[in-house]
Amino acid sequence: IRDLGTTLSHLHILWMARCGLSDLDGISSCSSLKELYIAYNNISDLSQLTWLDHLKVLDLEGNNIEDINQMQYLGLCCKLSRLTVEGNLICLKPNAESAEAPDYNYRAEVKKLIPHLEYLDEIPASQT
Repeated sequence: IRDLGTTLSHLHILWMARCGLSDLDGISSCSSLKELYIAYNNISDLSQLTWLDHLKVLDLEGNNIEDINQMQYLGLCCKLSRLTVEGNLICLKPNAESAEAPDYNYRAEVKKLIPHLEYLDEIPASQT
């Protein structure tokens, strides 16, 4: 990803769905990104996304995000308004060690960690 960012520094939209990505190392070099589509990969660590100041749309559907605390990194992306996380373990329980709890609501938890989010899984984020 780093090579893409150094050559395409003004890239606004990047679609890397179903690429077998396991990490996002080097994504910070794509500092102009506004939309990032990385659905159906093996991504579990979102810390590299904190450097994407212009990111508005992020599709993480069907990845390997097992810990709700990973959403804290996205809370630092102040322009992020649309997020898709369905198909990740965090939709069922807060982390891999937790047992599934019937009162767990991933939408409410994500909204707490990313208060400026407008849409979560294509539904207004205010609807928990």
